[in-house]
Amino acid sequence: MKSTPEIPADARGLRAVVVASAYHAEVTDALVRGARDAFAAAGGDAGAVDVVRAPGAFEVPMLVDRALATGAFDVAVGVGCIVRGETVHDRHLGQAVTQELLAIAVRRARPVGLAVLTVEDVAQAHARAGGALGNKGAEAMAAAVATHNASTALDSRRQGAPR
Repeated sequence: MKSTPEIPADARGLRAVVVASAYHAEVTDALVRGARDAFAAAGGDAGAVDVVRAPGAFEVPMLVDRALATGAFDVAVGVGCIVRGETVHDRHLGQAVTQELLAIAVRRARPVGLAVLTVEDVAQAHARAGGALGNKGAEAMAAAVATHNASTALDSRRQGAPR
């Protein structure tokens, strides 16, 4: 298992949205729990995390974009599980979803955590959704909150506030 850098994540006063694919719900539900737990562990109010269900991973970016467009959320996390099939469809889907979530984060200037698993089989997904390899939903939320904190610090520097 890779080590994760320790970057402080302070979620106090933030609102988050988790957009989760309904496909492979046993996996995505565990990722959502991990994201919620990480938000609370970072000092966030558990009631400040909204969950929106998408039919599949392909629909996650559009719903993340719509949620951030409301102005009601400081951070978002996209959750999904794409399992390799007999064709290359999974690779195209994973790449499209990942690229669009990044584009949304840049366009909206709001952090979007990536918890869309691209795996060979469901066993690999379970290992990454609270199993032996941790919980990628928790990691994605922690990264989104830490990115929000860093972005806020950059904004205060630009406005001339003391560091």
